[in-house]
Amino acid sequence: MGASSEVPALRRGLAILTAMAGRAAPVSAGALARELGLPRSTTYHLLAELVAAGFVVRLPEERRFALGVAAFELGSAYLRGDPLERLASPVLRKLVDEVGCTAHLGVLHGGELLYLVQERPSRAQTLVTEVGVRLPAQVTASGRAMLAHLPAAQVRASFPAGFARRTERGPRTLPELRRTLAAERRLGWAVEDGHVTGGFASVACPVFGADRWPAAAISVTFRHVCEPAGPTGCGATWPELAAAVRRAAAELNERLGGRR
Repeated sequence: MGASSEVPALRRGLAILTAMAGRAAPVSAGALARELGLPRSTTYHLLAELVAAGFVVRLPEERRFALGVAAFELGSAYLRGDPLERLASPVLRKLVDEVGCTAHLGVLHGGELLYLVQERPSRAQTLVTEVGVRLPAQVTASGRAMLAHLPAAQVRASFPAGFARRTERGPRTLPELRRTLAAERRLGWAVEDGHVTGGFASVACPVFGADRWPAAAISVTFRHVCEPAGPTGCGATWPELAAAVRRAAAELNERLGGRR
């Protein structure tokens, strides 16, 4: 390995890239220095090295910096390798063996929830939540598990055309969705009771990446019929199932190098 003195510089360079990835627009060196608590001279030196390597580009007219092509290529390589699916599959398999329900891994794609991985018990019932299926995020437990940890402005921007629905249950307006997300954030997991398919329910927990934003969500879906029930279901929250899902999410968090 190289000299130990090189490690702090590497960590600072990665911190700069992470900070830039979290911004929607180019950023000045001064803003990065303030955000990361670095000396300006150190920040400029690290940015120069990142520019030379192609991970950052300098915008001289704006006196700002943006992520470069090398950063894009690195992200593309990540997607080609499907590491999220590979890391999640054994975690979901263990969860299915523990609870006997179908388990999914999903990610947000705008206002939709995209299912990436599905693991089934030996006698699973047919569901609409297959791999590759997209559903309105606000009606799924997985979608709301992630939306609950996003800024309010980002949640609002995810639904510019209003809410698509699958059944008579689930949030119908943005204020109603916000109330639901706040309640589920306090609860610690999201619950979907007949919002996707009548007669089925789900519980889900978010999986956080190294940047502390929700990277995905793990859910389990099971047969459940409640009579009578209101517009959101019967109010059951299934804490024992949720505890198993939370353990699976924590395990995947660790595999991804994220936070609990």
